[in-house]
Order: sequence, then C-alpha cells, then structure tokens
Amino acid sequence: MTAYSTIVIANRLPIKVEKSDGKLKFIQSDGGLPTALSSLDGDDRIWIGWPGIADDKLTDQDRQIITERLQKQGCHPVFLSQEEIDLFYEGYSNDTLWPLFHYFQTYMVNRDEYWQAYEKVNQKYAAAAKSVAKADSLVWIHDYHLMILPKMLRQHLPKSQIGYFHHTPFPSYEVFRLLPERREIIDGLLGADLVGFHIYDYAKHFLNCCLRIVGIPNEYGLLHVDGRKVRVDSFPIGIDPSRFDKIRGDKQVQQSYQSLSETYHGQDIILSVDRLDYSKGMLERLEGYRRFLEDNPEYLGQVAMIMVVSPSRTGVETYQELQDKIDKKVSQINGAYGSAEWTPISYQSQTLTLEEIVPLFMAADTMLVTPRRDGMNLVAKEYVSTKGDIPGVLILSELAGAAEEMPEALLINPNDTLAISRAIKQSFEMSDKEKLERLAKMQKRIRDHPVADWGKSFLSALKQVKSLQEDDSTTRLGGKHQKVLISQFKNAKNRLLMLDYDGTLRNFVNSPSPSAAAPSQELHDLIASLASKPQTTVCIISGRSQEALETWFGDTEAILVAEHGAYKRENGKWQSHVDVDFESTRKLIKPLLKDYTSRTPGAKIEAKDFAMVWHYRNVPVELALVRSYNLKRELHDTLGDEGVSVNSGNKIIEVKPTSISKKIAATGVIKAESYDFVLAAGDDYTDEDMFASVPKNGVTVKIGPGETSACYRLPNVE
Repeated sequence: MTAYSTIVIANRLPIKVEKSDGKLKFIQSDGGLPTALSSLDGDDRIWIGWPGIADDKLTDQDRQIITERLQKQGCHPVFLSQEEIDLFYEGYSNDTLWPLFHYFQTYMVNRDEYWQAYEKVNQKYAAAAKSVAKADSLVWIHDYHLMILPKMLRQHLPKSQIGYFHHTPFPSYEVFRLLPERREIIDGLLGADLVGFHIYDYAKHFLNCCLRIVGIPNEYGLLHVDGRKVRVDSFPIGIDPSRFDKIRGDKQVQQSYQSLSETYHGQDIILSVDRLDYSKGMLERLEGYRRFLEDNPEYLGQVAMIMVVSPSRTGVETYQELQDKIDKKVSQINGAYGSAEWTPISYQSQTLTLEEIVPLFMAADTMLVTPRRDGMNLVAKEYVSTKGDIPGVLILSELAGAAEEMPEALLINPNDTLAISRAIKQSFEMSDKEKLERLAKMQKRIRDHPVADWGKSFLSALKQVKSLQEDDSTTRLGGKHQKVLISQFKNAKNRLLMLDYDGTLRNFVNSPSPSAAAPSQELHDLIASLASKPQTTVCIISGRSQEALETWFGDTEAILVAEHGAYKRENGKWQSHVDVDFESTRKLIKPLLKDYTSRTPGAKIEAKDFAMVWHYRNVPVELALVRSYNLKRELHDTLGDEGVSVNSGNKIIEVKPTSISKKIAATGVIKAESYDFVLAAGDDYTDEDMFASVPKNGVTVKIGPGETSACYRLPNVE
C-alpha cells in the first residue's frame, strides 16, 4: 500500500457514500474542513475517515469499489458497523463528550459499552493510519471523536509529527473532571506534539486539566511529556470569504434576495439559522424575541423573525423534546402577538444549502447568533462576510468562540433574555453608518484570516514544535544507544554506576515514609547482583536517610550515600565528614514549616539530620503551586545568606547546608578509583549536581521531563 507524507484524520471523510437500490453514490462535502485543508492537496496526502455508511449494508465488492474510488480522490475509508456507529459516534462522542464539552453535564450519559466502543474505533483509525504512513509522516487529527488516537499513533509511529485540533469548546477542570475516563483522554491527547483550540480560554482549560489530572505543569503553553515537548496553543478558524462573494454574485441568489426584500418590505428582518441542538440557545433566543415584542409594542407588524432549524439527531429523545419545545414556543409567540396580516415568526425546520442561506444573510437586518456554548460559530462570520455593503447588525453570544474576534458585534449573555431583547432594539435604532462601520472592521478581520491560513498556521506551528524537540541536545536512550552502552559496560575494566533512588530506581510514592518507598525484591536483587560483579562499583546516592538506605540495601556490596552526601557507607561502615551546625537553622524554620503545613491539607514535614523537607505531593495541585511558591519565598527571606540552600525538587522544598551536595559526594566516589566507565542516572535538580562531577567520557541519564545537562534521557522509571 502507498505510504503518504501527510495524513489527515477526521471522524468523517469529505466524501459521503450512500447506497440505494444496490447502487453506490458518492457525494462531495462542502464543509469548512475540506476547504481549510485544500492547501494540502497533492499526491502525497491522504484523508482517513468514515465514509458515512454502515458497514453492515455493504458487500465485499462494495467495500472494494468504495476503497478504490476514494483512493483516487485522496481518501482512505475506515468502515464502521451500525453497532459501532451507535456506541462510538451516537454514544460516547455525542451522548457523553458533546454535552460535557458544552457544559450540559445533566445530559451526559456514561456507559461502559460506550467507552469500549470509543477505544475500539480509535484503534481502527490507528491501524488505518499505520497502514498508509511513513515513519516520519505528518499526521493531523481532528476533534473529540478521536481524542485517544494521538497516543495510539505515538506508540505506532514514534518519529511522526502528530497534531490534534479540537473544534468544540474544552470545559473547565471542574466540569471535565466529571468524565470517568478523564485521565485516559488527557493521556491520549498528550500523545500529540501540538494540541490546538479555537481560543485561548479552551487551551487554558486544557492546560489546567493537564496540571490537575496528570500533574504536568506548563511553561507558557509548553509541556514536558515523557521526554517530549508538547505545545498547546489557540488557532481561531476562519471561513473562505471568496466563496461567499461568489455565491452572493450568483444571478439566482440575487433574485432570491430581491424576492425576500419584496416579501418583507417595510419590515426589519431578524434571522436565526441553526442546527437543532440544545447548545444553540434557541429557546432563550425565542424568549428574548418575545420580550422584545412585549416591551416594544410599536414594533408589532414592523419586524419579522425568520427562524431556520436544521433537523439533527431527531431519533434521540433529548433532541425530540427540544424540537417540541421550539415548535410550542413559536406557536405561542405567533398566537399571542400575530394577526391575520402579520406573523411574528416564519419558522422552517429544514436543512438549507448555502445558495439558499446566502439570500437570507443578505436580507437580514439583524442576525441572532446566541449559542449557550460554541467552539467558534462560523455562521456569525458567514453573515458578516456576506453582507458586503448592505447594512446589518450581528447580535452574538459572548460564549461563542467567535466573540473574541468580533467585538464590533452586539455581544450578549445568551442566558439573559432581557439582554437579547435590548440588543434587538439597539440593532433597529442603530444608524446605517454605524452598522457599516462595524461590519467593515469585522469583514477586514475575516478577509485577513481566511480558513486556508488557519490550516497553514497550525501546520507551521506543528513543524516548529518538532524542530524544538530536535533542538533538545538530550538524546532519548533508545534501543540503539542502549546496545552501545551495554557493549561499553561489558568491555570496561573498571565500572562505576551512580544511581539516584526516588524517581530513578523507583517511582515516587505519596508518603515520605521509608516503608512506603521500599524497593521491590526484583530491584533489590538487581542492585545486589550488579554490586557483586567483579570490577563493578554501584553507588546509590540519595536524599533518603541512612536508616532507610541501610534497611533496603545494607545487605549488598553497594556504596550508599544518604542525605545527598551527608553520610556515606562503604565496606559496611557509615561515615560522615560533615561539620555543620544545622540545628540553629532547623529551629529558625520549623515554625514556618509547621504554619504552612497546618494551612495546607496533605502537606508533611520530614526532618533529616542535615535537612528539613516540606512535602506537598498530596496537596491539590493549584493550592500546592501557591503554597510552595510563597513558602520558598518566605524561607529565602528568613534565611538570607546563612550557608544553607532552599531548593525545589519533585513536589518538595528542601532546606540543607550548601556544603552538602551530590556533586561533592559523587566527586569523592569517582576519585577513589580509576574508572573507565562511569554512568550516573537521576531525575531532579540534585542529580544535575551529580552529572556535573561525571568525566567527559562518562554517561549521564536524565529520568523524566525537565531541562537537563544529561546526554541521554529516559521518559520514566519503567
């Protein structure tokens, strides 16, 4: 099968397949995404997605015909059974994720079979991508249907450039945490190199979820994930203005516009065009219009609302109930305020083509776009672009992503029906001059940022992230490099291994207690075996106490260095050459540490012979950030230049004498003998000191994320 350099993956293909009377029909989509990706057209690009028809309806010959036909048009189908469509698409994607992302938690449905189908279908997409990908392909994944796909592809294609774009809102942590599979979703998205959203607020929510759910902080939108840099940023999508210019100039469209103008002569037209969905705020919009008519009776007969609702998911009870409520509300308004000569609302429940919508845009004096939540909302931009030099006013929900780019619209809270009523009146009272001035500013912005530029901007950012990753001088310690190191180890005459403990030999635990962090029998036996090898010295150099290290590894031949170098055990004997009075420092800072601990649930104090440690691993992340920052600042202010250092480690703050460090301890171990192979491995700032002591021909390995001087990196303890 042909391999492609660029792969676009979305739930649906830009071509829909239908089957009628045994014949297949291929229908081209005119959606925004195909337009946005037109700049990627070429023989070296493939689009992976579902062709829009249940696999159960197809014969083997149908599948072959569909695959071959789509292949010629740059597409690769993922066939889904009706059960998969019901559970993956209608189920987890639209009954679980969609309401959650739009802040309608009460509509969210959680079922095990939904999640299982979601995983299974994402795996199908991963297999499809793997079958057509090169080792270093650029892969662009779209939207909430495929949120765990980036991680799957990272495992299959570790050298590829993977981007993910989220087209809906991304909710705050307090809402997202309601999702049972929240960890899996975040982990899945972090398989990408670039995660994009329409506006910064969504990116901010996602970054906060990364911090609160998986404990990964960010530096100005950059996260360190398993030794990789992952960028999170906003990329507001646009439209293709030239397309609407072309439709606007069509003769039949002009005739439709003239017909509307004649039909509604002498009336101000309010337009509402939406897909049937509870997130669109249609009931609140209707109530706002009703209040306008109630509060401004002089406009009765002088205004008309054209409301177009495109049917959607009509077989779902929630949507059917919404449709019934809209029907009832429209009837109530028409009955209460209408007359034989005038109908307040012209209501259409149907899906219109762009050629049918554009004349409505042109004729509308006021456009109501009032979703209760929306990722971007391109209808707002389409209306403004279509108006040209025809006066008109856009009333826009401040909770739509488009509001950030369209401040000249009349921005309202979509839940505030009085605000909607007042905005309608304001739009009618506004002068044509002001209307055109507002439109002109928005039109310029729309033309300056067309949808094609959105695609180019995202892909450019994806390539920049990859370059940033490649600029990292630390090499991942993969299979090839491991083989070289093993060979060097075997051929060396005298070997030294200097190993940190927590975060290097063993994962961190939630308690500073030694019993909670004890090594497994397998790890203990491995250290004992290495330390017993001829011409091999193993040194465990840790911040742990001598009691802990003695308990864990006292029966091995390893050199044990405790409290970052305060104590050293060699040949079975513990020694300390530290001549420091730490007790005065301890007395000075202990009240401060106790105060912070009492005010910070989950925090603990650990007292060592030559250090005081404040642990905040079990503290809620955001509180931990505030408390640790303030405590460190107060410790610096309290101690001044007292020959002690205040250091931040992995969810700890440690105060210890500056004369004690892993660098000093490691240097002493290295100089004790003549080693021709030295390897040091560690995970935090104290280990950077140790790395500095290693000879130039030695090997240093950083475990986990973060800046480092090490020459190699491993993503985690495993």
